[in-house]
Amino acid sequence: MVDVIELETDRLKMRQWKKDDRPLFAALNADPVVMEYFPAVLDKSESNAMAERIQQLISRRGWGFWAVEEKTSHAFIGFVGLHVPTAELPCSPCIEIGWRLMREFWGKGYATEAARAALQVAFKQLDIEEVFAFTPVGNARSRAVMERLHMENTQQNFEHPAIPEGHLLREHVLYRLSWERWHDWRKINNED
Repeated sequence: MVDVIELETDRLKMRQWKKDDRPLFAALNADPVVMEYFPAVLDKSESNAMAERIQQLISRRGWGFWAVEEKTSHAFIGFVGLHVPTAELPCSPCIEIGWRLMREFWGKGYATEAARAALQVAFKQLDIEEVFAFTPVGNARSRAVMERLHMENTQQNFEHPAIPEGHLLREHVLYRLSWERWHDWRKINNED
């Protein structure tokens, strides 16, 4: 059994999943606005299975897509973290950073705040050399988070193999952040 990494930022707690998170996670995954850039919303059983997989991966590795909780309200707001994609991607094998938050928590900087903490784990604790992020081309909100994280667009768009051919969401952009770029940005901003 490995030690599970848990994180705190000024406003957020990033932790292992609890059973109590599942109904809220199911609501998040059933929201068509949240899931606009995914092929379909998830039903309750699909959502619970996803939460179980995420929880098991964190138990096995000590890190992953952490459940995110707002510190003041203790509300579950979604997930943010690191993952090893199973699909064969142009960057495979790799570590991705990803997020999915409940709509009422959008526009508050939570995704960026939590993702910065996850990147700190990636680069300082796990000694990862580079982290990737990808999303359908039209997902401007996620792309904006990637850019706030100082990730660079690789200009290597690709067709996501898990999305059917001809689907509007199949073409994805690929962003990358190297340890050097992350470290330099932190140094410039006196964050080291």
